[in-house]
Amino acid sequence: MNRGQRGKLAMATAALGIGLLSVTGCGYINPQQTSEQYSASDGTRTDLGPLKLRNFIIVADAEDKPARVIGAVYNSSSKDVVLTIKGAAGSQTQVPVKQNSYTMLNDSTDAVILSTAGAKPGSVTELSISEDGTNKNASFKVPVLDGTIVDYKQYLPTPEPTTGSTATSTETATPTPTPSSTAGH
Repeated sequence: MNRGQRGKLAMATAALGIGLLSVTGCGYINPQQTSEQYSASDGTRTDLGPLKLRNFIIVADAEDKPARVIGAVYNSSSKDVVLTIKGAAGSQTQVPVKQNSYTMLNDSTDAVILSTAGAKPGSVTELSISEDGTNKNASFKVPVLDGTIVDYKQYLPTPEPTTGSTATSTETATPTPTPSSTAGH
Protein backbone atom coordinates (compact mmCIF):
# COMPACT_ATOMS: atom_id res chain seq x y z
CA MET A 1 0.00 0.00 0.00
CA ASN A 2 1.51 3.30 -1.00
CA ARG A 3 1.49 6.55 0.84
CA GLY A 4 -1.51 7.97 -1.11
CA GLN A 5 -3.67 4.95 -0.41
CA ARG A 6 -2.86 5.06 3.30
CA GLY A 7 -3.84 8.74 3.40
CA LYS A 8 -7.20 8.02 1.74
CA LEU A 9 -7.82 5.11 4.12
CA ALA A 10 -7.04 7.33 7.12
CA MET A 11 -9.38 10.05 5.85
CA ALA A 12 -12.18 7.54 5.22
CA THR A 13 -11.75 6.09 8.71
CA ALA A 14 -11.84 9.57 10.25
CA ALA A 15 -14.96 10.50 8.27
CA LEU A 16 -16.68 7.28 9.35
CA GLY A 17 -15.76 7.92 12.99
CA ILE A 18 -17.09 11.49 12.86
CA GLY A 19 -20.28 10.24 11.19
CA LEU A 20 -20.84 7.64 13.91
CA LEU A 21 -20.23 10.17 16.66
CA SER A 22 -22.72 12.60 15.14
CA VAL A 23 -25.41 9.90 14.82
CA THR A 24 -25.05 8.68 18.41
CA GLY A 25 -24.68 12.21 19.76
CA CYS A 26 -28.44 12.78 19.62
CA GLY A 27 -29.00 9.93 22.03
CA TYR A 28 -26.38 11.35 24.35
CA ILE A 29 -28.02 14.77 24.58
CA ASN A 30 -31.73 13.83 24.44
CA PRO A 31 -33.37 11.50 26.99
CA GLN A 32 -34.75 8.19 25.76
CA GLN A 33 -38.55 8.25 25.71
CA THR A 34 -38.71 4.49 26.27
CA SER A 35 -37.00 4.85 29.65
CA GLU A 36 -39.88 6.96 31.04
CA GLN A 37 -43.17 5.33 32.07
CA TYR A 38 -46.35 7.24 31.31
CA SER A 39 -50.06 6.64 30.73
CA ALA A 40 -50.38 6.09 27.00
CA SER A 41 -54.17 6.13 27.04
CA ASP A 42 -56.90 8.47 28.29
CA GLY A 43 -56.66 7.29 31.90
CA THR A 44 -54.16 7.79 34.69
CA ARG A 45 -52.05 5.40 36.72
CA THR A 46 -50.78 5.08 40.25
CA ASP A 47 -49.39 2.48 42.65
CA LEU A 48 -50.68 1.77 46.14
CA GLY A 49 -48.71 -0.83 48.06
CA PRO A 50 -49.11 -4.12 46.17
CA LEU A 51 -51.85 -2.63 43.97
CA LYS A 52 -51.14 -1.10 40.58
CA LEU A 53 -54.01 0.97 39.19
CA ARG A 54 -53.84 1.48 35.44
CA ASN A 55 -55.85 3.53 32.92
CA PHE A 56 -58.33 4.85 35.51
CA ILE A 57 -61.16 6.95 34.07
CA ILE A 58 -64.48 8.18 35.42
CA VAL A 59 -67.38 8.11 32.96
CA ALA A 60 -70.42 10.29 33.75
CA ASP A 61 -73.05 12.47 32.05
CA ALA A 62 -72.48 15.44 34.37
CA GLU A 63 -70.66 16.58 37.50
CA ASP A 64 -73.55 15.76 39.85
CA LYS A 65 -74.63 12.52 38.15
CA PRO A 66 -73.61 8.94 39.03
CA ALA A 67 -70.20 7.97 37.67
CA ARG A 68 -68.61 4.68 36.67
CA VAL A 69 -64.94 4.02 37.36
CA ILE A 70 -63.15 1.99 34.70
CA GLY A 71 -59.58 0.75 34.49
CA ALA A 72 -57.52 -2.17 35.78
CA VAL A 73 -56.28 -3.10 39.26
CA TYR A 74 -53.33 -5.50 39.58
CA ASN A 75 -52.58 -7.17 42.93
CA SER A 76 -49.01 -8.44 43.26
CA SER A 77 -49.41 -9.58 46.87
CA SER A 78 -49.96 -13.11 48.18
CA LYS A 79 -53.34 -12.28 49.74
CA ASP A 80 -56.70 -10.98 48.57
CA VAL A 81 -57.23 -7.27 49.13
CA VAL A 82 -60.07 -4.77 48.87
CA LEU A 83 -59.49 -1.43 47.16
CA THR A 84 -61.68 1.40 48.48
CA ILE A 85 -62.28 4.31 46.12
CA LYS A 86 -63.62 7.56 47.58
CA GLY A 87 -64.86 10.31 45.31
CA ALA A 88 -66.55 13.68 45.71
CA ALA A 89 -69.36 14.40 48.18
CA GLY A 90 -68.65 11.29 50.23
CA SER A 91 -69.25 8.83 47.39
CA GLN A 92 -67.45 5.55 47.93
CA THR A 93 -67.16 2.09 46.37
CA GLN A 94 -65.05 -1.03 46.93
CA VAL A 95 -63.31 -3.43 44.56
CA PRO A 96 -62.10 -6.88 45.70
CA VAL A 97 -58.90 -8.05 43.97
CA LYS A 98 -57.65 -11.64 44.30
CA GLN A 99 -54.02 -12.41 45.19
CA ASN A 100 -51.49 -12.36 42.32
CA SER A 101 -54.28 -11.45 39.93
CA TYR A 102 -56.04 -8.48 38.40
CA THR A 103 -59.53 -7.05 38.06
CA MET A 104 -60.71 -5.27 34.93
CA LEU A 105 -63.27 -2.72 36.03
CA ASN A 106 -64.49 -2.38 32.43
CA ASP A 107 -65.45 -6.05 32.22
CA SER A 108 -66.67 -6.69 35.75
CA THR A 109 -70.28 -7.75 36.08
CA ASP A 110 -70.66 -5.48 39.11
CA ALA A 111 -70.00 -1.98 37.79
CA VAL A 112 -67.91 0.22 40.08
CA ILE A 113 -70.22 3.21 40.58
CA LEU A 114 -69.71 6.43 42.55
CA SER A 115 -72.81 8.45 43.45
CA THR A 116 -71.35 11.59 41.84
CA ALA A 117 -68.57 12.31 39.34
CA GLY A 118 -67.20 15.28 41.27
CA ALA A 119 -66.17 17.20 38.14
CA LYS A 120 -67.54 18.12 34.74
CA PRO A 121 -66.75 15.81 31.82
CA GLY A 122 -63.54 16.99 30.19
CA SER A 123 -61.87 17.88 33.47
CA VAL A 124 -60.17 15.90 36.23
CA THR A 125 -61.25 15.01 39.74
CA GLU A 126 -59.32 13.69 42.71
CA LEU A 127 -59.96 10.20 44.06
CA SER A 128 -58.81 8.96 47.44
CA ILE A 129 -57.86 5.30 47.44
CA SER A 130 -56.95 2.83 50.16
CA GLU A 131 -56.36 -0.89 50.39
CA ASP A 132 -56.90 -3.15 53.36
CA GLY A 133 -53.81 -5.37 52.89
CA THR A 134 -51.20 -2.85 54.06
CA ASN A 135 -53.58 -0.05 55.03
CA LYS A 136 -51.96 2.39 52.58
CA ASN A 137 -53.78 5.51 51.40
CA ALA A 138 -53.20 7.84 48.46
CA SER A 139 -54.89 10.42 46.27
CA PHE A 140 -54.59 10.86 42.54
CA LYS A 141 -56.30 12.77 39.77
CA VAL A 142 -58.52 10.98 37.27
CA PRO A 143 -60.06 12.34 34.04
CA VAL A 144 -63.84 12.55 33.80
CA LEU A 145 -65.26 11.65 30.38
CA ASP A 146 -68.77 11.38 29.02
CA GLY A 147 -70.37 9.49 26.14
CA THR A 148 -69.04 11.90 23.49
CA ILE A 149 -66.36 9.35 22.63
CA VAL A 150 -68.33 6.37 21.35
CA ASP A 151 -66.05 3.84 23.06
CA TYR A 152 -66.99 5.21 26.49
CA LYS A 153 -70.74 5.59 25.91
CA GLN A 154 -71.36 1.97 26.94
CA TYR A 155 -69.85 2.69 30.37
CA LEU A 156 -72.23 5.52 31.30
CA PRO A 157 -74.15 4.50 34.42
CA THR A 158 -77.82 4.02 33.72
CA PRO A 159 -80.13 5.89 36.07
CA GLU A 160 -82.17 3.88 38.53
CA PRO A 161 -85.86 3.79 37.63
CA THR A 162 -87.92 5.86 40.04
CA THR A 163 -91.11 4.52 41.57
CA GLY A 164 -94.13 6.02 39.90
CA SER A 165 -92.38 6.63 36.60
CA THR A 166 -92.52 3.06 35.40
CA ALA A 167 -94.96 2.61 32.61
CA THR A 168 -96.81 -0.62 32.16
CA SER A 169 -98.57 -1.70 29.03
CA THR A 170 -102.11 -2.93 29.48
CA GLU A 171 -102.81 -3.42 25.80
CA THR A 172 -102.82 -6.92 24.46
CA ALA A 173 -101.73 -7.61 20.97
CA THR A 174 -104.42 -8.99 18.72
CA PRO A 175 -103.25 -11.08 15.84
CA THR A 176 -104.04 -9.71 12.43
CA PRO A 177 -105.32 -12.20 9.88
CA THR A 178 -102.91 -12.99 7.10
CA PRO A 179 -104.16 -13.94 3.65
CA SER A 180 -103.70 -17.58 2.82
CA SER A 181 -101.65 -18.38 -0.23
CA THR A 182 -104.05 -21.19 -1.20
CA ALA A 183 -107.27 -19.17 -0.88
CA GLY A 184 -109.51 -19.33 -3.94
CA HIS A 185 -107.83 -22.29 -5.60
